[in-house]
Amino acid sequence: MQQHEQYQNPLITRYASQEMSYLWSAQKKHSTWRRLWLALAESQKELGLDITEVQLDELRAHLDDIDFDIAAKHEKNLRHDVMAHVHTFGEQCLAAMSIIHLGATSCYVTDNAELIQMRASLELIRQRLVNVIDELGRFAYEYRSLPCLGFTHLQPAQPTTVGKRATLWCYDLVIDLEEVNHRLDELKFRGIKGTTGTQATFLQLFEGDHGKVAALDRMVCDKMGFNASVPVSGQTYSRKIDSQVLACLSGVGQSAHKAGTDIRILQHRKELEEPFEKNQIGSSAMAYKRNPMRSERMCGLSRFAISLTENADYTMATQWMERTLDDSANRRLSMPQSFLAIDATLILYRNITDGLVVYPKVIEKNLQAELPFMATEEILMAGVTAGGDRQELHELIRVHSQEASKVVKEQGGSNDLIERLQKDEKFAAIDMTSTLDASKYIGRAPEQVDEFITNIVRPIRTQHADSLNKENEDLRV
Repeated sequence: MQQHEQYQNPLITRYASQEMSYLWSAQKKHSTWRRLWLALAESQKELGLDITEVQLDELRAHLDDIDFDIAAKHEKNLRHDVMAHVHTFGEQCLAAMSIIHLGATSCYVTDNAELIQMRASLELIRQRLVNVIDELGRFAYEYRSLPCLGFTHLQPAQPTTVGKRATLWCYDLVIDLEEVNHRLDELKFRGIKGTTGTQATFLQLFEGDHGKVAALDRMVCDKMGFNASVPVSGQTYSRKIDSQVLACLSGVGQSAHKAGTDIRILQHRKELEEPFEKNQIGSSAMAYKRNPMRSERMCGLSRFAISLTENADYTMATQWMERTLDDSANRRLSMPQSFLAIDATLILYRNITDGLVVYPKVIEKNLQAELPFMATEEILMAGVTAGGDRQELHELIRVHSQEASKVVKEQGGSNDLIERLQKDEKFAAIDMTSTLDASKYIGRAPEQVDEFITNIVRPIRTQHADSLNKENEDLRV
């Protein structure tokens, strides 16, 4: 069947990186199985089992040259993917065939390999997070002092700055980075636990020597690059680990979705604009349009990743006793696709932040349209300082504000509150022009940006210096 006559996963064909796609590929998965079988055999030999160096050399010689066609034929016949690959590996390693998978259960390779894949994938996600944090830090610093209208309830509120708002997006990712680091620090190997987690078969292999079984677990764990294995398991490692990892990825998705939504709203207001290429088409019908397609796509992919978290939660909740197999098919979908979706999300996020366009004149215009209302408290205090009655002035401001609002809402006119107050003799002693200086209303926003960059972003840049600017330039956006 032709490629274009089959469904192709768009996470692979359109969105995620080749690097993340490889981490969840059949080649990566099954070559990791072979490395696990080698590590097991090496450790068993070191602990005294009758395994020769010739057999080990055979295994070492065929770690990556997997014949997937032969494996598929074996699986069609055996109806068991692990045994299909045991036979495929064994046919390449005739002398070692008898010691491949010795004493192990299928989850020795499947679960341990998935933990290895998860670790590598989390490390890639961490790299992408660091680069987005770096870009947002640069953007925040550049616009640290540019006043803009703040919003609460999506209604005009006290001004902030463009840079300060960007620190809110950035700090969400900092929290996500802390969680990714925590998950990596806590991620443990399944190890060699046996069919129901009792290590009974390994105990039999070592003729009742509990010390050697415990040593075998430590040795394989060390060979595969983990500091520790889980203290206990059933046949599988606890699916609680999956739910925690996918929750971590969901957190990244939540942060990206929030920022993407903000950027879409600000693009609607013409204050910010995501990158738009020279020949890019916004709409097939409306040629003038510059749609925020990157931010929209980022939100869509984030939402997909967030939805997969519930899948992992239910899988964890419905595992019976030492394990059931109803987790297998759904984890083949949810685990890799969660990572692929967040990988794609962060590629988009970096691309957006790297090319964000700011329109200061529009920002100023939008702010000035609302600033008179926000200046009323300062006007009130200035009037009292000039000798006016606080309650009387408050009532006058209230009345004039309502009349100015009617002009804006009912007539579509401009906010004329300042002009109204200037004409009122009770406010004659006040310099109204000075009250419209937006920098008076942004508080410590610039200083907060400086402190955030110094105390939060710079240490991340230093700690993860090797990860900065490591993204491939040809990543799809």
